[in-house]
Amino acid sequence: MNTSLILDYLKELSQNNNREWYHAHKEAYRQANAEFEEFLQELILKIGEFDSSILHHEPKSLTFKLVRDTRFSHDKSPYNPSFRAHIGPQGKLPVPVGYYLMIKPGNQSFLGGGLFADMFKDATKLVRDYIQEHPQEWEEVICQKEFQENFQVQGAALKNVPRGYDKEHSQAEFLKYKSWYLEYPLKDEIIQNGEEFLTLAVSMFRKMKPFNDCLNLALKGFQMPER
Repeated sequence: MNTSLILDYLKELSQNNNREWYHAHKEAYRQANAEFEEFLQELILKIGEFDSSILHHEPKSLTFKLVRDTRFSHDKSPYNPSFRAHIGPQGKLPVPVGYYLMIKPGNQSFLGGGLFADMFKDATKLVRDYIQEHPQEWEEVICQKEFQENFQVQGAALKNVPRGYDKEHSQAEFLKYKSWYLEYPLKDEIIQNGEEFLTLAVSMFRKMKPFNDCLNLALKGFQMPER
């Protein structure tokens, strides 16, 4: 499990972000991708020890493409120099929520959890309703000592509590959110040591699980929109 090979490839891609270089180095991509999938397989097995809902997935079904959609972006670089995966009960679909991993050189990597989907208004409403109706359960999760030592709930938020929700609610700040997610930043030096990286990722994802479980209770019955 040579995770430093992953970083080395992504560093070169970020410095040569063009189709000519990418196609000329297809073998380097295959080797780096194989290492990433091997790491994911180990990660799935370890996560499965405390969350069996993700054990049935193959690593390659959980990953995202390097190719960027540049149609509406000023940055026309064709590739996103990062390896990404979402390990959830329904694979890489954002709901139910699971465990997100991004490896990107330059100390831009992170481990993630929770709901990243601002565009799903039905999902946002379900979570807001749950927080309003179960404030104690929500507070118990986010006030756990190991949670507060490692994470802070993030997400795009409205300026005010939306109409239909209690402005004086004990969790009013979280009722403003449209997404509720966690990010644990990673330095390149951690990723270069595969075993150390794996141990850290498993530990952080275990600590994220109560947060994910709470959100998945809120999102029960949510259906992903058909494309």
